[in-house]
Amino acid sequence: MDDRVALGVELLRRIEAESLTLAEAVDRIETITTDPHLTREILDRAAMAGLLDREEGIVRPERGAFVRFESEVVAKEGEFTCRRCGIGISTGHFIRLDAGEIGPFGSSCIRVVTGRESG
Repeated sequence: MDDRVALGVELLRRIEAESLTLAEAVDRIETITTDPHLTREILDRAAMAGLLDREEGIVRPERGAFVRFESEVVAKEGEFTCRRCGIGISTGHFIRLDAGEIGPFGSSCIRVVTGRESG
């Protein structure tokens, strides 16, 4: 399996939101890849593994798994560009998952990507 697919599946599994629109789920996946074929594969694999339900444009992640900010989000100082919004940032937040690391994100985008805030 492509590492980006594994990262995408794990990210979707760990989103805290009760539900997302398909567009919101794709927004999260696009922090890993913008390839439409990989995006579809990520969604399909996550659904086949029972990690999320998809119906009528709504995605419902499995409950109980989430990103632990204290141990799985790491802040690094430097010059970064946020993977979600494209803005320049001096503190990059990275999500460390079993499948690899995703980031950098700004302080508000990290909360959106993980499902702690809507955006």
